Amino acid sequence: MEQISLFDIDNAMPEPLAEKLRPRNLSEYVGQTHLLGEGKSLRRLIESDSVSSMILWGPPGVGKTTLARIIAGRTKADFVNFSAVTSGIKEIKKVMEDAELNRKSGRETILFVDEIHRFNKAQQDAFLPYVEKGSIILIGATTENPSFEINGALLSRCHVFVMHELTPEEMVTVLKRALNDERGFGTMDVNISDSILENTAAFADGDARRALSTLEMLVLNGDIGKDGSITVTDETFEQFTSRKSLLYDKKGEGHYNLISALHKSMRNSDADASVYWLARMLEAGEDPIYIARRVTRFAAEDVGLADPEALKLAVSAFEACRLIGMPECSVHLTEAVVYMALAPKSNAMEVAYNEAKEDVAKLPNAPVPLHIRNGETSLMREAGYGKGYKYAHNYEGAVTAMHCLPDELQGTEYYHPTDRGLEKKLGERYEELKQWKAVHEDD
Repeated sequence: MEQISLFDIDNAMPEPLAEKLRPRNLSEYVGQTHLLGEGKSLRRLIESDSVSSMILWGPPGVGKTTLARIIAGRTKADFVNFSAVTSGIKEIKKVMEDAELNRKSGRETILFVDEIHRFNKAQQDAFLPYVEKGSIILIGATTENPSFEINGALLSRCHVFVMHELTPEEMVTVLKRALNDERGFGTMDVNISDSILENTAAFADGDARRALSTLEMLVLNGDIGKDGSITVTDETFEQFTSRKSLLYDKKGEGHYNLISALHKSMRNSDADASVYWLARMLEAGEDPIYIARRVTRFAAEDVGLADPEALKLAVSAFEACRLIGMPECSVHLTEAVVYMALAPKSNAMEVAYNEAKEDVAKLPNAPVPLHIRNGETSLMREAGYGKGYKYAHNYEGAVTAMHCLPDELQGTEYYHPTDRGLEKKLGERYEELKQWKAVHEDD
């Protein structure tokens, strides 16, 4: 039965670039390496023509429909395209009847349902008995969480494969293929810079279809030279995306200059400059996860115990970036960098670690004092392991004057607390403990 779906192509209309370049096999497919990389589960199922009912869940433009078409090209089963947008119960029943006849004659039917979340409960229930009997192998594609949009009974009989947005690097790969493939612009002389390709990838926000549509507009509206070549300029990019093609090389000097500017602005407690440099990076297409990692490092390196809440906020911002991405996570990063800029500063954590690291390099094998070793066996206990150990909780204030550094380093101090923020109180506690231990050392 023929259904109107994304697979159908109207020959009377020119094909969009994204349709022309739709991958024909797994070797042309870009992204989803966690599912389709060599030896991965879904790839093995496809290559062995042993797919079972599944739900492909992911955002738009990540290759759900394309993957279904690749399966269609490899399978020996009948493959039926079905659209949840245009089909109802009547059409479902007709397809199911045909599938049942195929099953009785020993043929399998794979039914691909695009936007399966658009079906209501009754429509989804119509699939259930045929999936249970094996009359059909159901492949559903959805942008919505299957836990909420797919009936529990049907969902329990399908394996859910989670598909991710394409990374900026994967997106650039798709765009370069479009420029070189004969189905795309491979027969044309197109001049376009790597920075514009990277900005186009960032503008698409993980959606390959959007990226290819943008590239098509840029090329078709590029400047045509006397020799017939086409040049895509920064002005063309800005015109069709309403974004400036910012000068930014994510692997070169510009990358390091801007992250340095952000870091030093936060360190200098300049909230306004911090927000500006953050915006410069994000609007130029920088990976928000990279910035979030740097902000998390800053929280410990430059704020530290002067305000321990800074690290919590930085980690929360990192998680927000990881979960929702751009452009929504820009506000989470803004919250984080403003907090870092305004927080009291202490680099005592970095200084402490670096000083300890130097001593480790000088004394890489300094022995652990016997009294803080675990005496796991009788032989170890006879050798003095654990002898003289004082369990702090058995003492007043849960503290003792027991030495814990190697003998060669007794008396060494790595932590040098500042008098800023919460660290002022921690520094007072540090001094109190040091003085108490000095008085009680011989107890």
